[in-house]
Formats: sequence, C-alpha cells, structure tokens
Amino acid sequence: MNSKQLVLSALRGEPGPRTPVAPMAVHFCARLTGITLHRYTSNAAALAGAVIAYHERFRPDAVCVSADTWVNAQAMGANVGPLTEDQPWGGLGEPQIRRLADVRAILPPDPARQGRYPLMIDALRRVVKAVGRETAVVACFDQYPFSLAAALMGINELMFALEDEPELVRALMERGLEYGLAYGRALAAAGADVLTGGDSPAGLIGPQRYREFALPYEQRLIAGLKAATGLPVSLHICGNAEAILPDMTRSGADLLEIDQRTDLARACRTVGPGIGLWGNLDPVGVLARGQPADVRAAAHEALAVTAAAKQRRFVLGSGCTLPVETPFVNVEALIAAARG
Repeated sequence: MNSKQLVLSALRGEPGPRTPVAPMAVHFCARLTGITLHRYTSNAAALAGAVIAYHERFRPDAVCVSADTWVNAQAMGANVGPLTEDQPWGGLGEPQIRRLADVRAILPPDPARQGRYPLMIDALRRVVKAVGRETAVVACFDQYPFSLAAALMGINELMFALEDEPELVRALMERGLEYGLAYGRALAAAGADVLTGGDSPAGLIGPQRYREFALPYEQRLIAGLKAATGLPVSLHICGNAEAILPDMTRSGADLLEIDQRTDLARACRTVGPGIGLWGNLDPVGVLARGQPADVRAAAHEALAVTAAAKQRRFVLGSGCTLPVETPFVNVEALIAAARG
C-alpha cells in the first residue's frame, strides 16, 4: 500500500498498516526551495516545483496544492496582490461589494480564464504528474461561500450585513457557490484526489448564525462537488470549533480539518466513525517552536487518542498551515512518529 492508497483507504474508514501523516505545507514549501512567497503564489512552475521539492525532501503521505485564500475572490473581481515579495497575495484596497448591484455585476465563473485559476490548475497538473501515482494530492478550491463573502465585503461589513442586509449576504454567497463549484470541478479534472476548502470566518459567528448562513452553503457546495467529481471533500475551520462541530458534521464533508484549539478526543466523539479528521498538532507552539521530542510526544498523543476512540478515518498532521520558519527536523519528527 503506497501513500496515496493509505490516505484514501483511511478516508473510507478501511483498516491500514498505519495512520497516514501529512502536515499542511503551503508557504513552507516556498521557504524550502528559497523562493519568495510572491513568486510561489504567482507562478505555476515555481509553486509546483516547491511542492514537489517538499515531497522529495520529507515524503509525506499527501501534499496540498494551494496558494493563498484569495484565488476565488480574485476571480470574482477582488483587487488582489502582494504587499511585499515575502508575503502571499491578499486583498488590496477597499472591498468592492457594497450593494446588490455589485453582486449582479460579477461575471459567471470561467476557470480557464479568470484570475489565477489557470495558474493553479497548471500547478496542480504538474504536481499530479510528478507525485500523484504514489502520493495523495489535495487541491484547495479556496474558500467556502461565507468566507468568500467576508473577503469580498470585508469582515466587519459582513458582520453588520448579517443583521441589516441578509439578502445581500445570501446573494453574494450564491455567486460564491457558483465559483466554488466551477473551480472544484476544474481541480478534479486536473487530477486532484481530495478537494478542500476553508470557512474559518464562519467559526466567528456562533452556532445559530452558522446554521443560518454558512452551513447551508457548505452543504450545497460539498454535495455539488461530490456529485460532480466523486472525490472526498474536506472542510477546514480554524480556531476552537467545538461549539459548531456537531453542525459541521452535517455539512456532508467526508473530512473535517481541525486545529489544536479543538479537543481531538471530543472531536472523535462528536463526528463518530463515519467522518474523517485531519490534524491537529499545534503548528506554532509545537511544530514551529518546539523541539523534535515535543513533536514526537504530541504526535504519539494524537495517535493514542484516535486509537482509543477507534477513529480509523484520521490523518495525522498540523492543525493549520505550517509556519514558514518551522524547523525541518520537526517536520521529519512528525512524519517519523506516524511511521514508527
């Protein structure tokens, strides 16, 4: 059983020889190859080359193809770019969505032409060609509709609009849903094994608002992607997600990515055996700032917790993206811990 088979088998809940391990390495890959984050997020060959180099150096069971959290927003018309050479792309200037007319002006999605969609699809094809036979390739379709609304309106404006202009928020999320579906389908066609996206701002609005606004669009996007591609779909929400974790299990996601603020044992009890978990070692306190012994201890604890819970659908990794300054020896310690 190679790494790809191991990951996909675990996501199906099938027994395997060991727990798969895959830190969430994104901008860490740029540091490994010595390129700037601007180049990593704006050049297909550079991004793919960095991910491939990371795979060759550490041999994780899965790699992730992602640039930043602004790919969909840029395609939808947001002004996006780097502040410096050493930062990934982000939103520039004022958010452009203020009224329904702004939403109606957003063009239909076209992954072959808009923004960095072609760049990301090219990078994914390169990674799949290089490592996809033996290693699971996770492709990030960027943000779920609520998080996209936060990027396009601004987080503060969105919070007010939830109360004052809910029809504006829902109209914008409808367009975000269209873009997420189109981009996810294109990534699947380019060879992805797993599709993932983030909805971290949805973790800030409390369970009631989460169920009212974010969850229905997560459900629709996940169902649409699974029906169109047949691939496992993951949902990532940063922070302590325990208050909304029961609702997240209703999203339809095959896999929930949780960070260190969410108790792993509680997560296992909440999601049950039918949904996978990916995480949840502290990317800063343990992986970036700890020693190899700290990493091994945290990894062994996570493996013990999931074993005790009989949680077969588990991938050991970081709770969020690896900081660029993470010591290489700590990544090695994490991967070695899962492999005995």
